Amino acid sequence: MKLSFAIIGCGRIASRHAEQISKVGTLAAVCDIVIENAVELAERYNANPYLSIEDLLANEPGVDVVSICTPNGLHAHHSILSLKAHKHVLCEKPLCLSAGDAKKMLLAAQNSGMHLYVVKQNRYNPPVEAVKKLLMEDRLGKIFSFQINCFWNRPHQYYDNSWKGTKSLDGGTLYTQFSHFIDLMFWLLGDVKHVNAIIKNYEHPTIEIEDSGVVMIETLGGAIGTLNYTVNSYNKNMEGSFTLFGEYGTVKIGGQYLNELEYQSIKGDPIPELPAGKVANSYGYYQGSMSNHDKVYENLIKAIKDPSHEFASALEGMKTVEIIEKIYAAAALK
Repeated sequence: MKLSFAIIGCGRIASRHAEQISKVGTLAAVCDIVIENAVELAERYNANPYLSIEDLLANEPGVDVVSICTPNGLHAHHSILSLKAHKHVLCEKPLCLSAGDAKKMLLAAQNSGMHLYVVKQNRYNPPVEAVKKLLMEDRLGKIFSFQINCFWNRPHQYYDNSWKGTKSLDGGTLYTQFSHFIDLMFWLLGDVKHVNAIIKNYEHPTIEIEDSGVVMIETLGGAIGTLNYTVNSYNKNMEGSFTLFGEYGTVKIGGQYLNELEYQSIKGDPIPELPAGKVANSYGYYQGSMSNHDKVYENLIKAIKDPSHEFASALEGMKTVEIIEKIYAAAALK
């Protein structure tokens, strides 16, 4: 029997969720404080539109899963309300904006007996999956160091008349643009022991957050690395890459969106030719990360049916938030 879904927040990313939900289940209801957004998405998928999450949860007892697509700063509140209503929750990245809120979300899931997951679609990029396999098989040996480059473009109109760029709802460039890179660092290399950071805002005077940063990182496993990020790449996105230097090999996942295997020199057999990755999410005048939401929903269904199935958990989402908090705390000391 197909699962029934609701979407909270009917902005651009909600359309991608709705498209994939229609393939694996039924979209029963949508909610947005802007009635036009809710009605437009509801009409497209024959769903019921709502203006408040409370009304939706009260009037849609048959919904099994709620997909949270609201601004970052609302993820915790909307997830907790849904969990308390005994719905499974799939939350867009980032899980939330503080480790304290993440713990409240985990507690709500535990108390309700429902599952709480977070969207981490870049884990399904073919080169990312291939490098994860190398690490699981210990084919790179001890990882000595790494380099993460996030060089994207976000023009001024991206932030105009928007929650993006605000402290309360956006939280910072590492949350909204580059949390996927932090997740992959944790997923591939484990937790972080120490960070040092400098952040600046050069090109976006109207926003409350940074547009550039440089971070030095030491993992618990002993690897050292750097994270260089900016949304000031002139005119268009330039690069999203992750390079690993190990005892038995060096490998670079590159392209604009971690979508290409740019370099490999590995002891033994090289990584074979990989299937093409998905195109990037297009948002009109800019592009985001990879369009792997089909993989997200395929694996969500498997994880709900079998909790042992590997899928990005709320606990992993919390680790991403904790690492970003460490980076911003270190930058605040400068």
